[in-house]
Amino acid sequence: MTAITPPAWKDVPRLRVQRFAELALDEVPRLAEAILDEIRREYPDLPQVLDDSGKPVALIGVRRALKHFIEHLTSGDARPGAQPEIFQDCAREGGTQGLTLDALAISRPGVRLAWRRLAEIGQSVEIPPPAMYELVESGFEYLDGLVAQSVRGNAEAFARRVGERLRLQHRLMELLFTEHQRTDAIAEHAARIGWRLPSQVAVGVLLRPAREAVTPVVGHDVLLDMEWEQPRMVVPDPDAAGRAELLRRAMPGWAGAIGPTVPLAEAAKSLHWATTAVQLIGRGLLPSGQLLHCAEHTEALVLLPPEELLTDLARRRLSPLAACGPTRSRRLAETLLAWLETRGGAPEIADRLGVHPQTVRYRLRQIRELWGDEMEDPDRRFELKLVLRSQQLRGELGMIGPSGSSA
Repeated sequence: MTAITPPAWKDVPRLRVQRFAELALDEVPRLAEAILDEIRREYPDLPQVLDDSGKPVALIGVRRALKHFIEHLTSGDARPGAQPEIFQDCAREGGTQGLTLDALAISRPGVRLAWRRLAEIGQSVEIPPPAMYELVESGFEYLDGLVAQSVRGNAEAFARRVGERLRLQHRLMELLFTEHQRTDAIAEHAARIGWRLPSQVAVGVLLRPAREAVTPVVGHDVLLDMEWEQPRMVVPDPDAAGRAELLRRAMPGWAGAIGPTVPLAEAAKSLHWATTAVQLIGRGLLPSGQLLHCAEHTEALVLLPPEELLTDLARRRLSPLAACGPTRSRRLAETLLAWLETRGGAPEIADRLGVHPQTVRYRLRQIRELWGDEMEDPDRRFELKLVLRSQQLRGELGMIGPSGSSA
């Protein structure tokens, strides 16, 4: 006995197919509204993007997709492929903004709704059930194609939005770092990227790690620009509780410096000190491998950068050590600094230096012989302390040569 093959869509009489298509196309506007309503019920918080005429972009996309699917049936093909531009263009224009792949998959109830209506039309024009089953299967395949298109379009739209935001953020940071800020331009750029203008900020400068590290995942309110040779960031309300710890956790593997807290209008000053600290890190004068806070290294930042001035001052104020050898110069310098910092007696200074009190007394007599009345002048004592502390931070205590060498 010969098996009877169920009639496929291509076997349906052409006149029936044409009548089916006419009725279905007439139903498209109402069907598109119903499908979009179904999606909105599933996702009530989805933004509704309108075109220039005030119509929802997503509705236009659904209509176009339905029309293309139905019109293609008249060719006898029950499995029309999705037109590449239908939902991809819709996504680029923001019609599916906020929809992920999963969210679009929820539109399958809309397809079932469409199937029920198309089934009614098919029954009215006597389309055989097997042909209609083939049709609904192709409908789900068609939806999968639309989903893939929308994902691609959304990715392109997202990349464009991110690129625009980064461009505006970079310009905002440039405006913040200028000495004479344009408050109107700053407010405009901040509003365009949704950044609330804080009353105080701290600026960070980062050192790129030698090995690849994950880009810092800072909070949405922190401006981070990775395009600079040394990445920069603007931290709003830096003294807020827990802010420092959050920054530390957000940047594993990164090092750099966070400038002092300043009013927003003085962001350039915070950038200056952060940059200075990073330079000192590079010279090995501040700890490396961590995110430093300038407020915790004030002495080093004040005493180390004006190297030329302090070198000249050292040559003048430490000139009495010129006739001493390197070892003797270093010992006298550390004793003089201990005396200037404590103004204590020999036992206290000896305890600090780890030597015998008699050794301290001997060194103090030598110091008084070398500096004479300058030891009684408050201004001279301040300059000596300034020079010696700077040298101590550099590891050059007692050196008075033009490039840090002993005389």
